[in-house]
Amino acid sequence: MKGGKSKAKADNKLAVKKNAPAVKKSAKATKAAKDPNKPKRPSSAFFVFMEDFRKSYKSKNPNNKAVSEVGKAGGAKWKQLSDAEKAPYVAEAEKRKKKYEKDIKEYDRRQAEGPAEEDEESDKSKSEVNDEDGDDDDDESGEVCNFDLLCFK
Repeated sequence: MKGGKSKAKADNKLAVKKNAPAVKKSAKATKAAKDPNKPKRPSSAFFVFMEDFRKSYKSKNPNNKAVSEVGKAGGAKWKQLSDAEKAPYVAEAEKRKKKYEKDIKEYDRRQAEGPAEEDEESDKSKSEVNDEDGDDDDDESGEVCNFDLLCFK
C-alpha cells in the first residue's frame, strides 16, 4: 500500500504530548481589573469639538438617530476648520490635559500611601440584613424570615 508508513508517522505527529504545557490563559483572564477611582484620560481637541457639534447637529436634524451619521458629519466639518477655528477646542483640550495630569499625580500619591482605612463593617452591604446567628426561623416579633431581605408576618 502506498500510504501505509506515512499514516503511522502522521498519527504520532497528531498525538497530544503528555508533558505539554497547559494552554495559556486568554488576555482577558489575566488582565487586571480597572480601578473605578482612577481619573479618566482627557478628551482630545476633536472630541471637545464633537461635544458642541453633536448639540448643533441634533437641533438641525432631530429625526436623525444614526450615531454614525453624526460622526461622519463631525469628521468632515473638523477637516474643513482652519487652525484658527480649531484653536478654542485645542485650548480646552490642553486645559483638560493639565487637570488630568494633576488628578493622576494625586491618584498615584494616594495609591502609594496604600488603601484608606475602611469601616469595620465594610465587607457587609449596607442593605444586608444583620442576622448574626444565621437563623431564618420565627423571631420573637412574630416575623418569619425566609429570605435575607424579605420578612413576612
